[in-house]
Amino acid sequence: MAKEVVVTRRGQTTIPTEVRKKLGIYEGSKLRVQIEGHKIILTKVPSLFDLAGTSELSKEKAFKQLDQMRDAD
Repeated sequence: MAKEVVVTRRGQTTIPTEVRKKLGIYEGSKLRVQIEGHKIILTKVPSLFDLAGTSELSKEKAFKQLDQMRDAD
């Protein structure tokens, strides 16, 4: 999928809606910017919510452990 976007004079651009939806990029998502040759590569940085369900721990147990860790500090 190739899309063309415009860069504003402030260096900003908009990621097309179709691309954002396909990759799960929402307001507040973080992207890593890399340069390879003459290419700009944007990679979504996974958040804790993206990683939910990838562990054997249930979401509730994981949040409980996080709360306990915060309380210990």
